[in-house]
Amino acid sequence: MALGSPQHEHPFGHLIDTLQSEQYEERRYFNPQKLSDARYEELPFCMRVLLESAIRKCDGFYIKTDDVSSILDWQKQQNQAEVAFSPARVLLQDFTGIPAMVDLAAMRDALAKQGVDPNLVNPRCPTDLIVDHSLQIDYSKCAIQSPPTPTDESHGATVRSPAGRPSPRGSSSSGGHCTGQRPGHRGGCSKASCSDAPSGRSVAVQIENTPLLCPFHLQPVSEPETMLRNQEMELIRNKERLQFFKWCSKAFKNVNVVPPDINTVHQVNLEYLCQVIQEGDGFIYPDSVVGTDSHTTMINGLGILGWGVGGIESEAVMLGQPVSLTLPQVVGCKLVGTISPLATSIDIVLGITKHLRQAGINGKFVEFFGPGVQQLSAPDRTTIANMCPEYNATVSFFPVDDITLQHFKHTICSGEKLVVLEDYLKAIKLYRSYGDQSEDPQYSEVIEMNLSSIVPHVSGPKRPQDRVAVTCMKEDFINCLNEKVGFKGFHISKEKQATQVPFLHEGAEYNLAHGSVVIAAVISCTNNCNPSVMLAAGLLAKKATEAGLTVKPYIRTSLVPGSGTVTHYLNTSGVLPYLRKLGFEVVGYGCATCVGNTAPLPESVVDAIKQGDLVACGVLSGNRHLEGRLCDCVRANYLASPPLVVAYAIAGTVSINLETEPLGVNSEGKDVYLRDIWPSKEEVNHTEENIVIASMFKDLRSRMEKGSTFWNGLESAESALFPWDPKSTYIRCPSFFSKLSKEVCTPQSIDGAYPLLFLGDKVTTDHISPAGSIARVSAAAKYLQSKRLTPREFNSYGARRGNDAVMTRGTFASIKLQNRLIGKTGPKTLHIPSGQMLDVFEAAERYQRDGVPLIILAGKEYGSGSSRDWAAKGPYLLGVRAVIAESFEKIHRNHLVGMGIAPLQFMTGQNADSLELCGKERFTINIPQELTPLQQLTVQTSTGKSFSVVALFENDMDVAFFRHGGILKYVARSLLQ
Repeated sequence: MALGSPQHEHPFGHLIDTLQSEQYEERRYFNPQKLSDARYEELPFCMRVLLESAIRKCDGFYIKTDDVSSILDWQKQQNQAEVAFSPARVLLQDFTGIPAMVDLAAMRDALAKQGVDPNLVNPRCPTDLIVDHSLQIDYSKCAIQSPPTPTDESHGATVRSPAGRPSPRGSSSSGGHCTGQRPGHRGGCSKASCSDAPSGRSVAVQIENTPLLCPFHLQPVSEPETMLRNQEMELIRNKERLQFFKWCSKAFKNVNVVPPDINTVHQVNLEYLCQVIQEGDGFIYPDSVVGTDSHTTMINGLGILGWGVGGIESEAVMLGQPVSLTLPQVVGCKLVGTISPLATSIDIVLGITKHLRQAGINGKFVEFFGPGVQQLSAPDRTTIANMCPEYNATVSFFPVDDITLQHFKHTICSGEKLVVLEDYLKAIKLYRSYGDQSEDPQYSEVIEMNLSSIVPHVSGPKRPQDRVAVTCMKEDFINCLNEKVGFKGFHISKEKQATQVPFLHEGAEYNLAHGSVVIAAVISCTNNCNPSVMLAAGLLAKKATEAGLTVKPYIRTSLVPGSGTVTHYLNTSGVLPYLRKLGFEVVGYGCATCVGNTAPLPESVVDAIKQGDLVACGVLSGNRHLEGRLCDCVRANYLASPPLVVAYAIAGTVSINLETEPLGVNSEGKDVYLRDIWPSKEEVNHTEENIVIASMFKDLRSRMEKGSTFWNGLESAESALFPWDPKSTYIRCPSFFSKLSKEVCTPQSIDGAYPLLFLGDKVTTDHISPAGSIARVSAAAKYLQSKRLTPREFNSYGARRGNDAVMTRGTFASIKLQNRLIGKTGPKTLHIPSGQMLDVFEAAERYQRDGVPLIILAGKEYGSGSSRDWAAKGPYLLGVRAVIAESFEKIHRNHLVGMGIAPLQFMTGQNADSLELCGKERFTINIPQELTPLQQLTVQTSTGKSFSVVALFENDMDVAFFRHGGILKYVARSLLQ
């Protein structure tokens, strides 16, 4: 879709140069070197990427010559000048991608009603949408705890568990194989005799502590079928969403959809989509990307500039708007020293995370340099780059060098393109040697880190930034039990800390205590995509199995590879069977445990936890583990490297010193310590070098390009306008454009607003817009039940992000929400005029009926956590006009502005408590018609108090979006002119 820009001769046409060689056809490019300005070689490499883009895309309309001048003068302009950046592409994952595509479909409808050709609404920027966030673990190593109900009515059979235990896997009584004649059921499950149950009723199965079963026939299924069964359920329950994505792939130009069960978004970006250099419009230029996931930053490890933006911002980029950013400070992180052989890349990541978090680099770019960088492989670098959101940096950039180039040779590049890539990057000074200090650019500041100081750590029990040395784990956990409830404490009295609760599982008795591990998930996406750490987990499992160690059967174990590549090298290296023996079986591909899609724990385990009020633990190798996210009854959750996840699963507890205490006892009664089974760095590197080869990536690319049989056979509409189904509970046309007009209204003051919520510090996007399961007593559940859906058909909030009715009701629906208006935890609030305690949605609905505007009062870091556009869209639809907080997470602040909600910050040293606000006042916020960036506004309360706030509109574009009522209306109006 063209938004229109004046046609003129390119202002930097004199910088066009030609790349020539006998090995390839000549290429044209814009060469910043021809500026003949010494400041260019002093720029950090990431700033050079911004400069090249500004030069190439300069049109005097969106991107001006002043932007080029400001970037070139970065040393003086950092933290001051606003510049525009047009990335080469946009990356969407399905949870955040579906609302973006639904919005574009709704925009087509709105423009069609105004007489504008809907086909004009297309992404101008190439957009990749990866369907990867809908996988749920319905099947695991030992049981289907609560077999799901497929939404396909042809499965409508009610099946109850037989009185006796089903035959175990592989027993002779199983006999034969299920033919799976029912639609959507692949069959292949073992059976003695099997007749499909009668149709017309929903599946309602409750089985506990049994072998893996076919949910339609209640017969054992072989272990390799686990992944297929989870994928099958994923495809069935998400059919509507997938049909919409299929329509998008055909209706919109410039949209590429990667089908489900192929890869996670981060792996697709690394292994398939990244180009390092792009070719288009007759020029070659550096690859760059913005994505709707905060871990888009992973790509910076390959020398490709990219960061996470909100779904709302990504939609603007898709439609031709550049990203507006304040020229950032660039912190140089100098790596020196030698890496310990026991330290994994995860240890390095967490060490750097803590170091940079303490350095206070919020919103800054980080660029790595120094001789220590040469010790890091390309996967190591992407692992480190991935975690920059955890220390609040915007990007963590590793310029391309010989090691990166060697990685490209084995993965995404070969032959001519590899030569072009190297020649081009060297021509524009984007290729470097980390051992040559003369190439070091100027940075805003330099932080040095000695790699030899890093020791193995885990993070938890509630926040990723709370690192604990493995050797101190036992002592730290006991301290957490003693501490008051807070970011780390659980406040368990001394006399109850030794509590042990016996319980039965599969006919055997076990004991649970504080610190017992009940969830252990090996996940290879994002910070654990590095093959070395996954191979280390497999080699440790092999040695543990050979030493006679096992994992207790009640622990919910799972292995979720980030891609088929991971499964391939685990299998080819011969370690996958050993992981399976310990219970870590591949359950599917996608985001599962990290986003709360863990299958329920065995009821006997849950009962034991509740009976003893135990602090049970989950250990996972993901990147998010906020309290209660994995499972409501699991209060302590730790992030650890994959081999440590396996180790803690074997130990069965986190209350252990892995250096001095044994993991277990072998068949000979001999203690086995972690040091006995920990694989050496040489073992891991040897396996990696011989297994992780180019053929894996070629195989993966082939599978991605072919797609799946299900996807290829999926039917979808062929029309320019999406045929909205009024009965659909997944896809619904949102109301953002219901009152779209050509005219722009002047900003209106907010008069007599009530606080919808009075919140404290660290309110995350998980609190604002949960992504996990839909509680049966929630407002969203009531809506879905009114549509005649059963609880088993609710799916998750993430899966229903294409339905604004569900998502609005799900806003502030977290059970962990602490609202000071009601003084307790839960998704409730006080309707102040009546004094009634209501669901947040019901209270907001009542306020809107009465024409009363709403605000939210909050503390520090409002909106932290994962990027989530519905954390702004939901409050907007609830009627929230402004959020007054002590500070905001940057992406969420952008989201609020993008939806026309004013982010207002208390003055330094002030907050709701210091101003003695009780949260029951009415607030009037005076907004001038000539609003300017970072303007101070006056807030008056019904009790006579008055105080100032800063309107966090950082630039003129922010103000323009707010005046239009959000970025979507801003873009839509540009087509109505």
